[in-house]
Amino acid sequence: MTEIKPVVQAEMLIRRPVEEVFEAFIDPEITTKFWFTKSSGRLEAGRRIRWDWEMYGVSDEIHVLEIEPNKRIRIESSDGTQTEWSFTSRAEQEAFVTITNTGFSGSNEDIVNQALDSMGGYTMVLCALKALLEHDISLNLVADRAPDAHVTQ
Repeated sequence: MTEIKPVVQAEMLIRRPVEEVFEAFIDPEITTKFWFTKSSGRLEAGRRIRWDWEMYGVSDEIHVLEIEPNKRIRIESSDGTQTEWSFTSRAEQEAFVTITNTGFSGSNEDIVNQALDSMGGYTMVLCALKALLEHDISLNLVADRAPDAHVTQ
């Protein structure tokens, strides 16, 4: 059986300057408003950062591989997958964000399930960011994705 190697991609136009959209992924003070609930620090090339989703009792240790200001972020997660954000300024008040996730492992069934979960997750993250930056609305998409999976503290 041939191993499959999917490449997941989620994209979204966000009507805010590219610098603001880029900063939303670098600065945990902003990112925690639409994605994870806690972070050990700001993204900087070479750093290892912990992201927590406290409502689910899960975390991820990521290694920041590359940062090109207002253009690109590349990280590696503790599971070995890599994620890259690409930012393209389309107009003064428009940024097009592409998130690419690769490197899934396990059986073909596991790989497909991970890729599908990643596609849905990154799409929700982009939708939540769009609502936050364009309309100052917190949709709670990540927390509300699986309310029965929340852990009690």
